[in-house]
Amino acid sequence: MRTGGGSAECAAPGPRWAMASILDEYEDSLHRSVSVQHSRASVGIPHSGYVNARLEKETPIFNKQRIDFTPPEKINSLVVSSNQLCMSLGKDTLLRIDLGKPDEPNQVELGRKDEAKVYKMFLDHTGSHLLIALNTSECLYLNRSVQKVRALSRWKGHLIESVGWNKFLGSETNTGPILVGTSQGQIYEAEISVSEGSLFSTNPDQYFRQVYTLEEESGPAPVCCLEIERGIEGKFFIIATTRKRLFQFVGKVPEGTEQQGFSSIFAVHADHLPSFREFPANLGFSEIAFYTPKLRSNPRSFAWMMGNGVLYGTLDYSRPDSILSDERVWVYPPDIDITVNKPISIVLTQFHFLLLLSDRVKAVCTLNGQVVFQDLFLEKFGLLTRMIKDPTVQQIWIHTEKVVFRYHVQRESRDVWKMYMNMNKFDLAKEYCKDRPECLDIVLAKEAEHCFQNKRYLDSAKCYALTQNYFEEIALKFIEAKQEEALMEFLIKKLSNLKPSEKTQTTLLTTWLTELYLNWLGILQGDPSQRNLYLDTREKFRTFLSSPKNKDCLFNNRASIYELLASHGDTEHMVYFAVIMQDYERVVAHHCQHDEYDEALNVLSRHRDEKLFYKFSPVLIQHIPKKVVDAWISMGSRLDARNLIPALVNYSQSASTQQINEAIRYMEFCVYQLEETQQAIHNYLLSLYALCRPDSLLSYLEQAGTNPNRIHYDLKYALRLCAEHGHHRACVHIYKVMELYEEAVDLALQVDVDLAKSCADLPEDDEELRKKLWLKIARHVVQEEKDVKKAMACLSSCALLKIEDVLPFFPDFVTIDHFKEAICNSLEDYNKHIEELKREMEEATQSAKRIREDIQEMRNKYGSVEPQEKCAACDFPLLNRPFYLFLCGHMFHYDCLLQAVFPNLPAYKQAKLEDLQKKLAATSQPSKSHHRPKDTDTISLGKGQQSREQIKADIDDIVAAECVYCGELMIRSIDKPFIDPQKYEEEMQSWL
Repeated sequence: MRTGGGSAECAAPGPRWAMASILDEYEDSLHRSVSVQHSRASVGIPHSGYVNARLEKETPIFNKQRIDFTPPEKINSLVVSSNQLCMSLGKDTLLRIDLGKPDEPNQVELGRKDEAKVYKMFLDHTGSHLLIALNTSECLYLNRSVQKVRALSRWKGHLIESVGWNKFLGSETNTGPILVGTSQGQIYEAEISVSEGSLFSTNPDQYFRQVYTLEEESGPAPVCCLEIERGIEGKFFIIATTRKRLFQFVGKVPEGTEQQGFSSIFAVHADHLPSFREFPANLGFSEIAFYTPKLRSNPRSFAWMMGNGVLYGTLDYSRPDSILSDERVWVYPPDIDITVNKPISIVLTQFHFLLLLSDRVKAVCTLNGQVVFQDLFLEKFGLLTRMIKDPTVQQIWIHTEKVVFRYHVQRESRDVWKMYMNMNKFDLAKEYCKDRPECLDIVLAKEAEHCFQNKRYLDSAKCYALTQNYFEEIALKFIEAKQEEALMEFLIKKLSNLKPSEKTQTTLLTTWLTELYLNWLGILQGDPSQRNLYLDTREKFRTFLSSPKNKDCLFNNRASIYELLASHGDTEHMVYFAVIMQDYERVVAHHCQHDEYDEALNVLSRHRDEKLFYKFSPVLIQHIPKKVVDAWISMGSRLDARNLIPALVNYSQSASTQQINEAIRYMEFCVYQLEETQQAIHNYLLSLYALCRPDSLLSYLEQAGTNPNRIHYDLKYALRLCAEHGHHRACVHIYKVMELYEEAVDLALQVDVDLAKSCADLPEDDEELRKKLWLKIARHVVQEEKDVKKAMACLSSCALLKIEDVLPFFPDFVTIDHFKEAICNSLEDYNKHIEELKREMEEATQSAKRIREDIQEMRNKYGSVEPQEKCAACDFPLLNRPFYLFLCGHMFHYDCLLQAVFPNLPAYKQAKLEDLQKKLAATSQPSKSHHRPKDTDTISLGKGQQSREQIKADIDDIVAAECVYCGELMIRSIDKPFIDPQKYEEEMQSWL
C-alpha cells in the first residue's frame, strides 16, 4: 500500500535569565554569560526564560493517511485487530490483509446465493476468529488459518449486535467461552472451535445458550456492546450496554472452572437487575471504547458514547461491585445535533476520544472536554461509515464505501502538561514535560505563582528556584511580602542549581544567605518562646556552612564570612565555621583568649597540627602544664622537641620545682623513649637536672657512657654547668670522658680518694701518666690526710709505685717501722727481678747458639736440577740462564722472577732494587786505566769482588725472599684481575 499524510508546526519556548538593579553585580555576572535578548512565550503564560523559536516542524498528534486502495465494490464493513484487517466488499466478497504483508491480500467468497448482506463483522483480539453477522439473522465464521466460511447453525435466527471476546482463554483455534448480544436484548454464551486435520466436517459452534436478557423501561433492548475483563482474585467484570443503559455484572469464577463459562455470574442477577447507569437521551444505539496502555494488559479507561454525550472514566479493578471510577459526562460539542448529525463511532486513546460523524472526525481531550482536533473529509470520498482502533498497534481506521483512511497517534501527551497546569495539577503537568525543559519551566513558574497567591511561600520559593524567571523580581516578591524564611529557601535552592563555573553568583548567594541566617538567628535567640525554631534554624545554618558543595566558595571567601560573623557577635558560629574551614589556629586562639585552655588543648590534640602546637604551647603550658606535656607525649615523634624548648625555658624560669618536673618528664620521654640525639635536647635536660635533680644528673651522665663520639650533650657546656652548681662528682665524670685525667684526679681528691683512685687507673696505655696520677693520690694521702697506712695501701693498689717513690712525701720524723714491711717487699721484688733477668739471658744465649747451627746447616743444603727442567714462568729450559731454586720445588730464571716480583713490591723496595741493579752493573764494567801498578789493581779488584757479592746478596734478599707462587705475594694478589683494566680493551680486541 502507498500512504500519504499531512504535517503541522508547533512553537517551543527557549532559555533566558535577565537581571535588574536589585543585585547589580549578580546581574552583571549573569549577563556576561547570556547576552541574547529573548522574547516572551506566546502561550499566554508568564515568561519562562526559554527562547521562543521554531527549531523543527512537528507532526500533528493525529496524522491522517489515505490508503492507496480502490475497492472493486463498495465497502460494507471493516474490522482490524493484531495487524489483521478484514473487509466486506459488495454482497459476497471478503478481503483479508495481513498489514505486515500488505502486498499479499487474501480474498474469500461467502458463497451466498440469496439476498443476504453483511450486517456487522467482529474480529477477536488475536485476529484469528472472524464472525460475520448477516441481515438475515444468520452468522458465519471464518478462521485465519482456513479459506472456507462456515455457517453457525446454532446461531441462526438471531441478529448479532455485539460480541464479548474472551481474552484470557482464547487461542488461534478456539475462542473459549464468549458472550454474544442480539438485537432482542438476549445475551448468549457460546464457544467456537476449529478441528484441525479432521476427516469429517463438524460444526464449529460447540454450544450456544442464553444467559441473560437486557431490558430498558420499555422492554428488551438491543445489546450494543459487550466487554469481559478480569480483576484480582479471580473476579470477572462484564460490561454490557443498550441504547440508554450501561450494565455491570460482577462475580467470581472458581479457579480451574473458567472453561465452563460465565453462567454463574449471570445467575446471581436472575432475580434482580444488576447495577447500571442510565441516561434519558437516545441515539438509537450506543458504543463503548476502551484504552489499554500495553498489549496483554487490562484497559485503564473507558468512553461510552450515548445520547447525552460521552461518559468517560477510569477502571478500578480493586473495587468490589463496580470497576467504573472517576466518571464524568462530556457533552457533545455545540455543532453536533443528535437529531440531525449524530455521532457514528467512538475511539478512545490515552488523553482523547475521537468522534466519527458523517463528514468529519473530532478529537476531544478527556482532561477538559475541549475539541483539540477536527478533520473534515471531502464529499468525493462519500459519507463516513465506521471508525475502529487496532488496540495492539494503536492505529485508528476510518472507511467510507469506497475509501479507507488510517490515523497514526504520535506523541499524544505533548500538550497534556498545559491542561494539567491549567487544572492546577502541577505534579502531573511536570510528569508529562520532564523531557522538555522549556515547558517544565512554564509549569514551575505557574506552580510557584499559585503557591505564592495561596500564601504557601516555602513551596513557592522551591518552585521559583527551579525556574528561569528574573532573579531580582522573585527576590523582591519575598522581601515585600516579608517572607525572609521563604527568601532563604529560594536562595538555597538557587545556589544548589548553580554550576561550578558560576563562581561570582555562588559567592554572592553564599554571602547573602549567611547574612540572612545570622539576622534570623539573632531575632530568634532573643525570643525564649521560639527556642525550638532557633535550634532548628541553627542546625540548618550549620548544615549550610558544612555543605561540601559550598566548601570551596566559603573557603575562598572565609575572610568575608568571618567579618559577618564578627559583626553579629556570633562567636559560637565563628568557632564552628573555623573548624569547618580547618582554621584551627583561629579556634585555638579564641579558646585561649577566653581562658578555655582545656578546650584549646583538646582542639590541638584532636587535629594534631605540629605548627599549632609550637605556636600555642608557650601559653598553654603556663596554665595546664601536665595536660600539655601529656599531649606532647601523645604526639610522639611528630613534634620536634627543639621547637618546644623555648616554651619550656620561659615556663621553667617562672615556675616552681614541682612544675619544672613536667618539663623534665617530657625531656626524659624524648631522650629515653624517642631516643633523640639532638644536642640541644640533651643540653637542656642536663641543665634541668643540674638545677633541680642533682641525683639524676650523675646517673644520666653515666648512662650516656664515656665514648665522646656517642655522647649527645656538649661536654664543655656540661662541665661549666656542673661546676657552676657545685656538682663535683659530675665534673669528675666529665673530665674522665674528656680524658683529662689529671684534672679528674685533682677534683676527685677534693671529694673522695676512692673516686680519685678509679680515675687514676683509666689511662691504661700510659704507665707514666698512671704513675703520676697515683703519686698525686699518695702525696694527698700523706701530706693532706697524714695517713701512713692509707699511703701504704696506695702502693698495693698500683704496681707502678715503689716505696722509694713514696718516701720523699713523708716528713723526716716518721720512723722506719711504718715502712719496714714495704721496704722488705721491695727488696724481694728486686731480687726476683734480677733472677728473672739472669734466666732470660741464659735462654737467649741458647737460642743464639741454635740459630748459628741452623745457618751453618742451611749453607750446606743443596738441590739437584735435571737438564730438561724448565722455568715455571716462561717454560724455557732452565739451565740456559741464571736461575733460582726454591725449597717448594719451583724454579725461575733470574729475569723471569724479577719481572714477576717487581710490580708487587712496595715503592721503597722497588727503588732500592733499581739502585742495587745499577750498582751491580757498575761493578761489572772493566777498568779503563791500563797503566796502574799491579798491586793497586789487585787491591781494587779484591774490593770490587767483595762489593759485587754483597750487592747480589742484597738483590737475592729482595727478589728471592719467597717463591712467587707459594708465598704471601700470591695470597695478596688474589683480588687482582687476571687482565689489567687499562689493557682490557686491547686484550679483548686481540681475541676477536
